[in-house]
Amino acid sequence: MTTPVRFTADEDPEGRTVLAVHGEIDMSNAAEFDQALRAALERGRPLLVDLTATGYLDSAALAVLFEHASSLSLRIDRTLRTLLSICGLSDLVPVEVVARP
Repeated sequence: MTTPVRFTADEDPEGRTVLAVHGEIDMSNAAEFDQALRAALERGRPLLVDLTATGYLDSAALAVLFEHASSLSLRIDRTLRTLLSICGLSDLVPVEVVARP
């Protein structure tokens, strides 16, 4: 069973909308993830998707990220770096890799 996912959207000091994702994203909640991304994009600011509190993405989650690749950037920790590199998403989207606190 998937860990419940939670989304929070705030503005950072650089004027970007930061959509923080807390929990795993898979086919059971990918549509919810897509809706959260669309709502964040409607704010009309550059969008940073913060996946540092996300330890797992399946192909449905990756499909959502590919769909919106031209409109966002990502913040991840090292856990997701290899996955994004293998699937090619890190070639399309600006990716900031940070260490977990």
